[in-house]
Amino acid sequence: MAGGARAATAAARAGAEVAGGGAGQTRPNVLWITCEDLSPWLGCYGYPDAVTPNLDALARRGVRYTAAFATAPVCSPSRSCLILGAYATTTGTEQMRTRYPLAERFAGFPSYLRQGGYYCTNNSKTDYNTAAEPRIVKQSWDQCGRKAHWRGRKAGQPFFAVFNFTCTHQSTGGFIDPSAYDRKPLASGQHDPAKVVVPPYYPDTPVIRRTLAHYHDMVTRLDGQVGDILAQLEADGVAEDTIVFFYADHGTGLPRGKRTLYDSGLLVPLIVYVPPKFKSLAPAKPGEALDRLVSFVDFGPTVLSLVGIDTPPQMQGQAFMGPHERPARRFVVGCRDRIAEEVHMSRCIRDKRWLYIRNYNPHVSWNAPEHYSDQAPMRREIARLAREGKLNADQLSYAGPAKAAVEELYDVQADPHNVRNLAGDAAHASALGRMRKAMCEWTLRTRDSGFLPEEDLQQAGEKGSTPWQLAQDEKAYPLERVLEVAELVGRPEAVERQARLLEDELGAVRMWAARGLEAVGEKARPVLAELKRAMDDAQPSVRIAAAGAVLRLCDDAKAVGVLADALVPDQSYAIYAARTLELLGEKARPALPAVRKALQAKKQDRYLDYGLLDLVAELDKK
Repeated sequence: MAGGARAATAAARAGAEVAGGGAGQTRPNVLWITCEDLSPWLGCYGYPDAVTPNLDALARRGVRYTAAFATAPVCSPSRSCLILGAYATTTGTEQMRTRYPLAERFAGFPSYLRQGGYYCTNNSKTDYNTAAEPRIVKQSWDQCGRKAHWRGRKAGQPFFAVFNFTCTHQSTGGFIDPSAYDRKPLASGQHDPAKVVVPPYYPDTPVIRRTLAHYHDMVTRLDGQVGDILAQLEADGVAEDTIVFFYADHGTGLPRGKRTLYDSGLLVPLIVYVPPKFKSLAPAKPGEALDRLVSFVDFGPTVLSLVGIDTPPQMQGQAFMGPHERPARRFVVGCRDRIAEEVHMSRCIRDKRWLYIRNYNPHVSWNAPEHYSDQAPMRREIARLAREGKLNADQLSYAGPAKAAVEELYDVQADPHNVRNLAGDAAHASALGRMRKAMCEWTLRTRDSGFLPEEDLQQAGEKGSTPWQLAQDEKAYPLERVLEVAELVGRPEAVERQARLLEDELGAVRMWAARGLEAVGEKARPVLAELKRAMDDAQPSVRIAAAGAVLRLCDDAKAVGVLADALVPDQSYAIYAARTLELLGEKARPALPAVRKALQAKKQDRYLDYGLLDLVAELDKK
């Protein structure tokens, strides 16, 4: 494994490198306490509805980061990034819960700790978003599962342990199952729906307030679980040998948080406690807050740094603590790709003042139908109010019929809720240009594989390669050229050029040309003939996008047939076809026989079924 020998040698020297430890253990233990679907809605972050005494106490003893960000607004791409120390868009793990192969050069960062003598445990979630998950688990963990605990180590052996709590998750938190709202009160008492703070991007209704109150109840429950783990450290006599991290896997699981690239989807709480014994490793004094930008891609390198190991060359993160700390970041990046059957693609870049978002499916709402999330009463409430015309401009930026804009720019200091899009404001043209340029440079430097047709990623694995290898091949994937065409999406003035690009030799270029024409809707009518020809393209993603564009302009039996024929089990492009049909609504009715047949086929991809089931249910109501 690349860097393995160096990692083991460095770890063996770590005791000398982390001077400050006194008698007894010379290398720190590291404990990660993680949770799911949580923005910084804690008392120590000043959130008025929070009842979080254990986390608040940890923050008083430790350091609170105010600008820590996930790299994706959902769990599996985020967890892939955390374990590998590399962006999911580089490793090819950006599409949610895929099983594509992973290049051998990428290893779980705890493997380096194990080589240096650490006992590594994970309790219990993995969800690394790759077919290589068994390899990553075997490399990374001495023990992985619901019974995994540092207590299994040898006497005196340093440990790295992860405990993940799920009570704030979108599902187990009760946001999907409304019956959970009716459970008995917590010991601290339930939050009163009448008194909770309602963010401006939500309508103020009883359903919204009830959901928010319940969410804060779950955060209080989480706080108790954190307290239990900290008490175990004390009981075992290792609290003062252990550096503790607390963070969430991405932002809140409520609508407009999870699945979006706003701060509500990516900004997470991060508290780090360094015991006095290892005070030389502490980034600040106890109780202080740091506004340093940190990203999930930095977490693995930081743990390695804390025990004296430099960042291995294949990792893209940079340590923000320890002997190998790097200079502070200028910006962090977030990526939103396909999640389940919900086909979106957006990228964002953020510095301390500005958040820039580029939407590559601007014609689709952030609140578009999604089988799993639509079970939540709060999400159904927002969708109902949108249909009835009862949402204001701030709320429609999430729940409107399309995204807020092709480009979004927010002054996060003046507008922490990210509701005032300044991308069209001439006064901020310089900031827009600067952030747009930085986003493009990052995309090219990291070889973002999200601009490839997803079937190409799948086929790479079937041919014995990996998405990473495909994305590194400049001949097969001339990213600068592909990105140039993708940047035309949402630009009506580019219609004629996109029509010409439908004849390009490269499938990724043709796909982005077709998607761009689909996005502009009626403005693509002058090139309808070119779109109809593209429905015969050899690349499935091109055919699907072209058919979707045609059907946005007119009824066309062939276009419906193209989408119906693409419902092939176990093919990634089938999800794109199903999603296109679902969003077409009544125009998809002629495809119902093919849809019902696809639902009866034996396959493993439940996300294909989700979109088809919802389409059938919607059409059967009419």
